[in-house]
Amino acid sequence: MLLYSGPLSLFSRKVEIALNEKALPFERVMVPFSQAAGYSPKHPAVLAANPKSQVPVLIDGGLTLFDSTLIFEYLEDAYPLPPLYPAGAAVRARCRRLELTADEILLPLVIPLMHRTMPPDPDDATISLLQEKTLKAMERHEAKSVVLDIGAVETLDSFFARTVSETAKMVALMGGRTIIAGMRPAVAITATQLGLKFAEMETALNVERALEMTQEDAAQPKGRPGARRRQTDQPPPPPLPQ
Repeated sequence: MLLYSGPLSLFSRKVEIALNEKALPFERVMVPFSQAAGYSPKHPAVLAANPKSQVPVLIDGGLTLFDSTLIFEYLEDAYPLPPLYPAGAAVRARCRRLELTADEILLPLVIPLMHRTMPPDPDDATISLLQEKTLKAMERHEAKSVVLDIGAVETLDSFFARTVSETAKMVALMGGRTIIAGMRPAVAITATQLGLKFAEMETALNVERALEMTQEDAAQPKGRPGARRRQTDQPPPPPLPQ
């Protein structure tokens, strides 16, 4: 079984959850993604399989399917154990209604939080606009976590460093957390040289890990504000040369 997936595709995650819950072995192909171009150019296998040119795409033997809901229902029919839908027509209908609500009503509200956050070497105006959009989106959607993907950023100046630090402080004051994803070693060194403080931020090697961290946080029992343990899966920046 072969699954074409994407780094920021929540629909692909839904299929992966179903496959893992049913303990079905599968090979995952992560389609190319970049800060500058997103998912372009499209993967040829995805283009051939899906008229909408989107992941997920599942290949099971001679059958090729697209659309996460269609794939999910196929897995239920073809591999019924363990069942993921509840028993009974009424409760199954409610379950499908929840899925439809998540896919078509809630997702459009979440998409603004998933945009590619940083082009390579952004100018000051772009950085300021990012800060404004981030804080407004966080307030509008009552988000508790903000992921800033700076994997494409190769250089860091003082304005950028200060804006990231100030944004993280503002997010913290709004009761949220900031996770910096994909920081390059050279950027980490420059951040240290510029005195960028990481007290209000956490780091992740990539966007996927950052999203996992937000899910882990959501699963933890609620406690007093600020009680969450800071976590990181990146080593601290190397010491400056003497």
